[in-house]
Formats: sequence, structure tokens, C-alpha cells
Amino acid sequence: MGIETTRADRKGKEFRELPTDTNTSPNSRSKRSRRRQKKMLPVQKLFEICKEVFANGGTGIVPCSEDIERLKAVLDKMKPEDVGLAPEMLYFGTQLARRTPKITYLHLYESDKFSMGIFCLPPSGVLPLHNHPGMTVFSKLLFGTMHIKSYDWVADAPSNASADVNLSEITAPAARLAKVKVNSDITAPYTSILYPADGGNMHCFTAVTACAVLDVLGPPYSDPDGRHCTYYLEFPFTNFAVDGVSVPEEEREGYAWLQEREQPEDLTADGAPYKGPKIVDQ
Repeated sequence: MGIETTRADRKGKEFRELPTDTNTSPNSRSKRSRRRQKKMLPVQKLFEICKEVFANGGTGIVPCSEDIERLKAVLDKMKPEDVGLAPEMLYFGTQLARRTPKITYLHLYESDKFSMGIFCLPPSGVLPLHNHPGMTVFSKLLFGTMHIKSYDWVADAPSNASADVNLSEITAPAARLAKVKVNSDITAPYTSILYPADGGNMHCFTAVTACAVLDVLGPPYSDPDGRHCTYYLEFPFTNFAVDGVSVPEEEREGYAWLQEREQPEDLTADGAPYKGPKIVDQ
């Protein structure tokens, strides 16, 4: 933001003789950025923070802890009205005629560094179990209650390729062992963060009530760059007997075998125009 010319005119010679700020250190730029952001609408502030946090990002690159906290702090303060949403909107109505409720996605922004969007889920709406390869993802539950189940891969665990399988539908590709990270109902406001290798990189969202989730992905999905969205079937740990894999009986509910699948046929996610406060990319 520039200096008001009227104020400069009033100050005249005295104003023009003020010493020039030649401090261009990263710390000074960060302070000026924070001053500008105080005057911004919340969604614009989120956009500006994302540009800074993911400026040097890429596949598998996790922002520093300070940047993660800065971005989370902005998301923590975001409210439905900051992005033009309310629970009474049609996106969130009960869909009695549909066996699988339709999900609506509102696209806010996308570049090769990050993307911003909102998933609008009616009651019983489901985002099936899927991954976020090489990505850091911030999810803000703006309103409502949803069940989140998430997993991380168990490092160095063998697959079930040579296992004795007791479910006839389990075929190639082989299933991999994963550990449950979260399996609970979450009520807004709530901000979660997942990372390329932990934090629940593979998750499933099920709407207990109507709810809206504001997602920030850094970097976004990109098939050419190897960041393809993969969906999974999940099977109880006891469905497989694999040499070298042993989990105490009392802990087995905390593990599952995940097998890649095609996008579920009953998943319906329609895009809709974002009608909230405009984001300006300067």
C-alpha cells in the first residue's frame, strides 16, 4: 500500500526530509507485511500468508515451524462469513432423494505453489479415503461436526502381496499397512495439519451434520508432477497374515491395510462459483 499523497502534501518539506528507510532485511519485510495484513479482509490475509509460506515450496517440502504457526493462526480466526458461507445455504441441505449426498467444491485460488478451496458437505456427505502425496495440507472446519479417520503409512512394513487373504475381493495392487492417526468426531471451529509423511496424510471425512471445510494445499495436486490423488479401500489388520508383521492384540484396531482403488463411482463433487469476498492477486 502506498503513502497517502494528501498527507505528504500537508507535511510539505518536513515530510520529504524524513530519512529514507533502506532496511530491506527479511525481518523488516516481514514486519511491513504484517502491518499490511492487519488492514486486509480475512480471506485476503490468508491468501497473502499462503504466498509467503509456500513461496519456495514443492513436492515433499514442509514449511518451517514458524510459517506453519503463522498460517494456522490465520486459519484459526477464519469464520464462515469470511468466505461468504452460512449453514442455511443450499449446498448444505439434506438430500433425501440421493443415496450418496452430493458434495460441492468452491474454488478460491490455485497456482503451482498452493491452492485454496472449500468443500461443502450436507449431512452424511463423504469425502472417501484419499492421500496427499508430498503435500502439506491445512484444513479448517468452519462449521458443523464431521467424523475424521486418518492414517499414516507404517514405515518399512511389508505389503500383503504374499499373504493368505481371507477376502475374495482383495486383489492387486497389494495392500499396505497403515496406522490410524485420528478416528473421532470433530466439531468446529477446528484446524488440522497433515504432512507428506505424517499427521494423517490419508484421510476420510464424513459429515455428521452439514459442514464446510476450508482447505489449503501446498503444493496442490498435479499429475505431471507426481501428485496424483489416490483413493483407498481399508481392511482390518486381522484380514491378513503377513510374515514379519506383528501387532499386539490390544493395538490391532489402530492399524489397517489400505489398498489402492479407482475413484468411487458414487462420489459426486460438483464445482460451484465462489461468491465470497474477492481475492486480489497483486
